[in-house]
Amino acid sequence: MTYAFSEADISQFQEQGYICPVPVLQADDVAALRGQLEAVEASQGGSLEPPQRNKAHLLFKWIDDLIRDPRILDPVSQLIGEDLLCWNTLFWIKEAGSESFISWHQDTRYWGLSSEQVVTAWLALSPASIESGCMRVMPGSHIGDVLPHEDRYDENNMLTRGQEITDGVDDDKAVYMPLEPGQMSVHNYRLAHASGPNNAPDRRIGLSMHFMPPDTAQIVGEWDSAALVRGEDKFHHFEPTPVPTGDFDPPAVAFHARATRAIRDVLYADAAQNTEKL
Repeated sequence: MTYAFSEADISQFQEQGYICPVPVLQADDVAALRGQLEAVEASQGGSLEPPQRNKAHLLFKWIDDLIRDPRILDPVSQLIGEDLLCWNTLFWIKEAGSESFISWHQDTRYWGLSSEQVVTAWLALSPASIESGCMRVMPGSHIGDVLPHEDRYDENNMLTRGQEITDGVDDDKAVYMPLEPGQMSVHNYRLAHASGPNNAPDRRIGLSMHFMPPDTAQIVGEWDSAALVRGEDKFHHFEPTPVPTGDFDPPAVAFHARATRAIRDVLYADAAQNTEKL
């Protein structure tokens, strides 16, 4: 069974820029995914290497399967249409007691994508509570001009440039989006969002999947890639990503190296520093 949004849900998404929570996976599904992730981490010293966090569906077959799962795609399709590209997948992992945080920002400022209809589906693989540093959003901030940002390069900021909105957000009006394992939130990538440190006893493990309609183009980088996960791509603005036959499939690994370099070039365009967080 897949989750169907009500008319009220869709109206909220259009007006406020987000929907949360959306039930997606069962407990055994979550346990399997977390187990696969932690097995990879254990095999290489206890954590993912920074480049492995980004375009992770090219390295791990189970993530490529996930971005094609109807339980993920059916809700997203209700919001942006039946033709869907997945531009990126990113792990967001805060260890228990970690001071890592994400400052207030809007993704549209940095991703180089032409569409206003790009959405992030953020899936919890462990509890994402206020204590553990769940996402909070500024309702309605996806409408209007992009807010001013400044690169601050805080070492605990999980964002590439430590980018932070300097004017236009009010923490007192922020809405927290806690999630249980197996739930996801969906937000427009123009929406201002942030998250705090993890003060909980468990890791906070999230996977963000970034979907867009195929008429979207990359307007900063010279080349980019995306996976066609539903419907048809009549525009061909992005090179199709290979479908891995298994974890660390050599052709997909080679493509991943090129694809992550391209994303880094976009994210660090006009930046004073390159902190290589991806």
